[in-house]
Amino acid sequence: MKNRFIISALASVAVLGLASCDDYLDINSDPNSPAISDITPSMLMPGVEMQLAATYGSDLRTIGGYLSQHYSQYFGTSNYLDFSQFQVSATRGGYVYDYAYARVLSNLKDAIEKAEESEEWGTYLACTTLRAFTFQMLIDCFGETPYSDAIDANNLTPRYDDGQTVYDGIIAELDNALSKVNGGESVCTNFLFPGDKADSWIKFANALKLRILMRESGVKDVKSQLASLIEEGNFPVEDVQFDGCFRDESGSWNPIYANDDAPGMQKNIIANLAIVGTMLQKDNEGNVIFEDGRLASYFNANEKGDFTGSISGTNFSTSNAYKAAYWCRPAIGPTSPVSLMSVAEVEFFISEYYARYGSAAEAEAHYVAAVEASFAAVEADGADDFIAQFPYDNANYKKCIGIAKWIDLAGYNSFEAWCELRRLRYPEFGAVKGSDLYDLKNDASYKPEKYKPGTLYSPISVFGQVGDGKILERFPYAEKSSSRNSNTPEFPGYTAPVFWAK
Repeated sequence: MKNRFIISALASVAVLGLASCDDYLDINSDPNSPAISDITPSMLMPGVEMQLAATYGSDLRTIGGYLSQHYSQYFGTSNYLDFSQFQVSATRGGYVYDYAYARVLSNLKDAIEKAEESEEWGTYLACTTLRAFTFQMLIDCFGETPYSDAIDANNLTPRYDDGQTVYDGIIAELDNALSKVNGGESVCTNFLFPGDKADSWIKFANALKLRILMRESGVKDVKSQLASLIEEGNFPVEDVQFDGCFRDESGSWNPIYANDDAPGMQKNIIANLAIVGTMLQKDNEGNVIFEDGRLASYFNANEKGDFTGSISGTNFSTSNAYKAAYWCRPAIGPTSPVSLMSVAEVEFFISEYYARYGSAAEAEAHYVAAVEASFAAVEADGADDFIAQFPYDNANYKKCIGIAKWIDLAGYNSFEAWCELRRLRYPEFGAVKGSDLYDLKNDASYKPEKYKPGTLYSPISVFGQVGDGKILERFPYAEKSSSRNSNTPEFPGYTAPVFWAK
């Protein structure tokens, strides 16, 4: 991806902090290139985390934002216009694959082996959890990925495993790692839970298991596993995120800010009409009839103090009326956190579990808890107003949860929003298309009032291999893999669902 953000400064600080002065006085060794035998998980983990933060928190948040219609393309620029038209190429989507294996999974493999050798089981769980997180991310993007043969320097053509195999494998890895800890074990240097014992990682691992099991629950019977996990209830009580590790200085910014809003960078991302039109609803006379209290936390108002959303598939480059100053942008700053899992997500999954397996009252209670957690996370008022506007309905739980989760995730994790709308199939596509909302040849044709809140719409100039009324279901296999690895499968097409969405 153009202007990719690669952070190493913070990881370097962490590694340098582990070396004594005497280490640097030894002229026979290079303190910046320790021998393999001297590498510890604490040397690897911070760099792994920041590479994961860059890939998941910038590349995938950006792509997911366009595909889930949280984002649109800035006036007159075109860096992500293809994403806005529901197109992801093998090269641009392939960055996710390349960096996940080369800079995250390969280093986690070494860290896990080191932790196992020394029986550092807290560290073993932490590294295994990030490994499982990364493999799930890859399956959710590509549908299939190397797993059984992966990260083997002697095998340059690893076979691809199907998604179910990978999901089964990472659940088994998590269960194995969890069986080795009781919560009091120490964990190597890390940014996610600095200074905490293994208990924080146990909660995160359980939340990750919940996401994995719920995501596959439509195609595999995992009810008993879910029941045990939810009955235990040992989930995070705070959002799991990289927070406090980004600084307002070049090289240490939040990754998506570094790519799209830092000094000297081209701006590309603006709010989409779909999310703004759902969070800020008006009547036919333009009077506000509902405003989501989180809107100002998710997006910055435009220069006139208004919240406006643009149309997928265009950048308004020939417009006289809708120039850059007209649109609002995501409220992401240089020190904003990168979220991996939120309390609200956990509560939405639990709500869905009860809706499907027999307790409407519990489902509604957890739906309310999810909404309240989402508002609390950004210190916004209005959770009760939102619930009144989007009340829970057990007979239509997928629609209720799907739309509420899509709105929640717009503020911090648009990649997961894309995943969940593929799985739950909500929001649905409405009757209105992007071309109904704006005629590229006529500024006066921009009619945002035609948009129906809580729906998607086909982009203007939608990618032909996706087409109207459809979402892009998967990334093509990475170009570096398909051009070099004879075991890369034949691409099934952009609208072929990954295994859990079939």
